[in-house]
Amino acid sequence: MTNNDILKKLRVALMLRDDQIVEILELVDFRISKSELGAFFRAEDHENYVECGDQVLRNFLNALVIHLRGTKENPKNPADVLNKNKTAIKSASQDPEKARGDKEPAKKPYKKQAPNKATPKIQVVEKVRYNNGKNKKS
Repeated sequence: MTNNDILKKLRVALMLRDDQIVEILELVDFRISKSELGAFFRAEDHENYVECGDQVLRNFLNALVIHLRGTKENPKNPADVLNKNKTAIKSASQDPEKARGDKEPAKKPYKKQAPNKATPKIQVVEKVRYNNGKNKKS
């Protein structure tokens, strides 16, 4: 089992999004971008696949301990942290704006307004009958 597999399984088991993993890694002052993180979760035959190094996995596991248990000065109950995460996922699934993880709400798609029936429709192209080069006698 590779480091990538371990990282994938922890992500699924703890129901973590990429932005949450980035925040967890910042607890141990390890900075990584979402795109670098996404490369770990790709299929092995994908061109942008990157193997997860030991240092990344080690820092993630150490940060995960701090995220779930807290620090010595400020301890947390891991069950509370996991339940809080589950409720956030459930509320996000009900509100698609929160599920995307964006700060701004999505813009509504432009709706084409129905033409006013009082104005006649103007025909731009003339109707032309094509014979396709054949002379037909009618």
